[in-house]
Amino acid sequence: MGIREHISTDDAENTITEEENMAVWLLGIKTLRIQPYSLPPLGPYDVKIQIKAVGICGSDIHHFKNMRVANFVVKRPMVLGHECAGIVEQVGSQVKSLMIGDRVALEPGISCRQCYLCKDGRYNLCRQMKFFGSPPTNGALANQVVHPADLCFKLPDNVSLEEGAMCEPLSVGVHACCRAKVGPETKIIIIGAGPIGLVTMLSFAKDLGADEIIKVSSNVQDVEDEVGQICNAMGGPVDMSFDCVGFNKTLSMALQATHAGGKVCLVGLGQSEMTLPLSSAAAREVDVIGIFRYRNTWPLCIELLRTGKIDVKPLITHRYRFTQEGVEEAFETSSRGGNAIKVMFKL
Repeated sequence: MGIREHISTDDAENTITEEENMAVWLLGIKTLRIQPYSLPPLGPYDVKIQIKAVGICGSDIHHFKNMRVANFVVKRPMVLGHECAGIVEQVGSQVKSLMIGDRVALEPGISCRQCYLCKDGRYNLCRQMKFFGSPPTNGALANQVVHPADLCFKLPDNVSLEEGAMCEPLSVGVHACCRAKVGPETKIIIIGAGPIGLVTMLSFAKDLGADEIIKVSSNVQDVEDEVGQICNAMGGPVDMSFDCVGFNKTLSMALQATHAGGKVCLVGLGQSEMTLPLSSAAAREVDVIGIFRYRNTWPLCIELLRTGKIDVKPLITHRYRFTQEGVEEAFETSSRGGNAIKVMFKL
């Protein structure tokens, strides 16, 4: 499958300028503007990053189209973006782990580090989390950001900045697998292909490692028939189901397709309230596991990319310039779905 390029091939990774910091601001429904963005002062444990690659996430599209994702509501202009990587431009006085010029991937959430969840190691559940591009916190679709140094992870020479930005969506999958305790022999189904809406793109998913592909409808009345198709394709009910959509239909399918004593991992958060066949699932002791973002995943993701055990490059289907026209076209492309999987900005 060809990758659509909307940028020049000039490599500007090592160019650091002193121009005014600009960012993509969400001003209203489907209203984006590149405007100046004043950064907070650099703290002793912070670094200033020149952002070089930013991917558009499904949550960015929800904000773009609806000014909200579930209970996270955009109430004032906000900078979007959280899948990001860049080059260290300035380091705080106490930073010892990074140097100017280092290429890094950024973990986008800053927890309070003081609450019982943070101290227990579950910092992704911190109620005081400040997460790039999640209201009211400004994001990373900007020329520069200031971020804690310990949330910036140095990239090996053979891992590109675009791959570094892909550590964020990869982290969701890694955390889901860790939470669900997936093993090498676990028989699983993944419900939801994100923006992949065409039959040809379903074939693409198979190229990435899926054993079987089944196209399903959005009609809840089709669940029983489609579960039958899944069981036939997989030789029976599966050990574990990952619902990466989060709707009545998809979670009902996951619960019914999973065998007794299995697990369902809810990854997608499409609906805040659902009506589900929980009694039958409970009678079969099907465990339902939730995940929220990720924790402690960046080192593993970077190692998976460095060793080539995971290749995220084929997922990047569209690239755009950091211009007003490029920004508008990129978000419209990602919103439409179709053959767009991951839309990436190269700054």
